[in-house]
Amino acid sequence: MTVNEPVPDTFEDTPAKDRDPDWFKRAVFYEVLVRSFQDSNGDGVGDLKGITSKLDYLQWLGVDCLWLPPFFKSPLRDGGYDVADYTSVLPEFGDLADFVEFVDAAHQRGMRVVIDFVMNHTSDQHPWFQESRRDPDGPYGDYYVWADDDKQYADARIIFVDTESSNWTFDPVRKQYYWHRFFSHQPDLNYENPAVQEEILSALKFWLDLGIDGFRLDAVPYLYQQEGTNCENLPATHAFLKRVRKEIDDHYPDTVLLAEANQWPEDVVDYFGDFRSGGDECHMAFHFPVMPRIFMAVRRESRYPVSEILAKTPEIPSGCQWGIFLRNHDELTLEMVTDEERDYMYAEYAKDPRMRANIGIRRRLAPLLDNDRKQMELFTALLFSLPGSPVLYYGDEIGMGDNIWLGDRDGVRTPMQWTPDRNAGFSSCDPGRLYLPAIMDPVHGYQVTNVEAGMASPSSLLHWTKRMIEIRKQNRAFGTGTYTELPASNPAVLAFLREDGDDLVLCVNNFSRFAQPTELDLRRFAGTRPVELIGGVQFPAIGELPYLLTLAGHGFYWFRLKKA
Repeated sequence: MTVNEPVPDTFEDTPAKDRDPDWFKRAVFYEVLVRSFQDSNGDGVGDLKGITSKLDYLQWLGVDCLWLPPFFKSPLRDGGYDVADYTSVLPEFGDLADFVEFVDAAHQRGMRVVIDFVMNHTSDQHPWFQESRRDPDGPYGDYYVWADDDKQYADARIIFVDTESSNWTFDPVRKQYYWHRFFSHQPDLNYENPAVQEEILSALKFWLDLGIDGFRLDAVPYLYQQEGTNCENLPATHAFLKRVRKEIDDHYPDTVLLAEANQWPEDVVDYFGDFRSGGDECHMAFHFPVMPRIFMAVRRESRYPVSEILAKTPEIPSGCQWGIFLRNHDELTLEMVTDEERDYMYAEYAKDPRMRANIGIRRRLAPLLDNDRKQMELFTALLFSLPGSPVLYYGDEIGMGDNIWLGDRDGVRTPMQWTPDRNAGFSSCDPGRLYLPAIMDPVHGYQVTNVEAGMASPSSLLHWTKRMIEIRKQNRAFGTGTYTELPASNPAVLAFLREDGDDLVLCVNNFSRFAQPTELDLRRFAGTRPVELIGGVQFPAIGELPYLLTLAGHGFYWFRLKKA
């Protein structure tokens, strides 16, 4: 498919756009669902023009890169992750002209744009699948994984255990079984077919030519299948990603690839590619196991869940970066924890069965933490200071809630709450026409929790989040510095150093709900006077004795270590 109109801007004359190939290491990412952010035409559904109209707010907040989940043509049976056309915009979201206008406007405000790309599967409504099931011997007959029975790849786990009993589904048209790692309406593409590889590369280039800055590659561990394995993280998958990366580096050098690989760290690190070259696959990968362990550490009032997973995380290539997040559009996944840890998390955070989905918890950050401001601040401080680039989820900056009465994961995908007015200021339509109802409970309802209220109050969570983003940007060690955990005398306290040359930040975090003292061995910095970064307060100079600090319940400190 070719596009003559609109013509994408090259942005060569846009000084606000940093031309640093390592921009993603310092960036604060913000996930914004097109359907959920702002409705520009009153049809009850968010759209691209709506996001464009709110870019000034996102620039004010200080985020550097916007991540858009799928907005392609789709039957929307899985939030757009069931793609029916890789190179078109779902009409209710707008068109390609709206998309280019959005990208241009974001770039002119110094923000980049990363979009989701679903590599593993399509919708069963995609023309490729319809042709494949209709004509097995035709040009699309081998675009998907077909078999005469459902016995192959028996060692592959079922991911959506709530809805699927098998990774195979019988198709009455072709009279064969097709393979799917996710929902049965999402057949997996056959990457053994070179034509499929070319189709995917062509689609990637299509969006890059429109000016985007990268992709989140959805579900990358499952691209290939091999009998006798669990069909995850196979060598052929890495070989294809290396090919994608080479195309990116050769023709789109400022672009980032972010892998969504919900695996253990020792497996995920392979998605960065060759260590000696600085990485030749994905520039970034989400660190899934960190997220549930932050929640676990706070409930157990112990640093060890976080300390242990970071200690088990291998070193990554110099040109790469982890992506750190607290919540997103999916459930709080508990796949990468032990059975005992999973039971503990359910007991602590999802006592009501309606709060659970698949192998996880379908709740937003604020209700997970009982709307406790101190906990929300501690979690956000960890998000911004642990090794990696932070990814905020839309609405978490104001403490948005969820609706566990909605199906699947829709409970965390409700309209953004802008004002206390009709439909939370999201849309001018009749409330009954909204794609999902706005949150209206007494604690998190839009009448109280909204951007307008947050902007009006200097002490709001919104203003606090903006300030923390500013501080992170002022200290490059958070993005590119090394991470060194310090021994702390108190097991409830996690202390670590982020260091990049002469930029040195000491972070101390209290996982307990009670005030806690701790002693730190900081003799290496004797003579240094710590300066607290939020208020600029100077603390006593470090000497040869253990440095004593007392932290409030769920409190934290960020110190710049400055010579006396």
